[in-house]
This record gives sequence, C-alpha cells and structure tokens, in this order.
Amino acid sequence: MGVFTFVCRSSGAEWTAKQYSGDLEGSAASTYELQRKLVQTALAVDSSGGVQSSFSYISPTSAVFQVIIGGGGGGGFISGGGAAAAAPSGGAAPAAEAPAEKKEEEKEESDDDLGLSLFD
Repeated sequence: MGVFTFVCRSSGAEWTAKQYSGDLEGSAASTYELQRKLVQTALAVDSSGGVQSSFSYISPTSAVFQVIIGGGGGGGFISGGGAAAAAPSGGAAPAAEAPAEKKEEEKEESDDDLGLSLFD
C-alpha cells in the first residue's frame, strides 16, 4: 500500500504541488487537473491496487491532497472536499487496524420476558 501526501499551493492562475516527504511534484491550471496529474504520478510509482484520494482546502490558496494506492476495500477514484486531512507522518500513514473483537448480539427484551403482553 502506498500513501502519497502532497502540499498544494496556488500562485496566480496555476496550482503547484510537492510531495510532503518525497520528490514527486506536479502543476496544473485547476485543482481538478492537478488532482488527476498527481494520481497518475503516484500510480507511476506504485500501481499495486485501487486508488483513493482526498483533497482538502487549508485556505483559498493552499490545500492538501492525499493519494492512497492499494489497501482497503476500495477501487475507483474518489475525490472531494471535507475528507480527512493528511497526517504529518510523512509519506506513510500508520496502519491503525484494531484486532477483530467478537461481539455477542444483545437479545432484545420482549414483553413476554417481563410477564406483560398487549394481547392478554
């Protein structure tokens, strides 16, 4: 699984992006074009699975863009505001998988269990 985090900045009519911890870069006239280019750049480095991405504005002229390749039950290209911002852990996100816990289903109490019934 590859995680690529980019810091994006607008300068006039152009958006530029530099990988937070790495050498990947890109630039484009719009944020949409920039996201597409950065996904293709990340796929050139790691094409091991499905692609997920998130773009979050920090200010009107700066943003964080994260591309995750492989991993979870994804696939397809996902993009949109309001997604989780990038962690300052560099290019790799920690695997925060909790061990699977077995949960017992709670049985709902019915009126019969209490000795009450609507139809008596």
